[in-house]
Amino acid sequence: MTIDIQEILGLLPHRYPFLLIDRIVEFEPRKRCVAIKNVTINEPFFQGHFPGHPIMPGVLVIEAMAQAGGIIMMHELPDRHEKLVVFTGIERAKFRQPVTPGDQLRIEIDVLAFRSRAGRIEGKAYVDGKIACEAVLTCAVVQRESEPKPAADPASEADPAAVAAAAAAVTSTE
Repeated sequence: MTIDIQEILGLLPHRYPFLLIDRIVEFEPRKRCVAIKNVTINEPFFQGHFPGHPIMPGVLVIEAMAQAGGIIMMHELPDRHEKLVVFTGIERAKFRQPVTPGDQLRIEIDVLAFRSRAGRIEGKAYVDGKIACEAVLTCAVVQRESEPKPAADPASEADPAAVAAAAAAVTSTE
């Protein structure tokens, strides 16, 4: 099963310039996902990271992995337009080689734990068959606000109690 960009836009709330997945080339619900990110010099982060030596920030490679994992979670939610998938943890992150303009990231996600309100995934990002980044990520499904609130503390965007409870549910299964 493959998922094109239009379907991705229906599953994820992310939009340019923060949508970091171009296509899903393999998808097995609740189990596995393989995503593609075509890295181009037109990416806005290359203006400052680093002039004359552009490298995709490692945190954005991890974000691309999280978005691919988010597709697995959001695919299973009937009320996905009312929910968000947010990070609750990043473990064992390793950066093996730089990702530069012209590279194609192949992001492989394997589900380690799956609940309706939380998940745990192992992600690996490859360039030309060589591993560029790997990490274990945990996430929680939270209610999306119906109306944007005035800018305040960014940490208050998700209900901290809901995030903590969902994270505890995932980590307690190990």
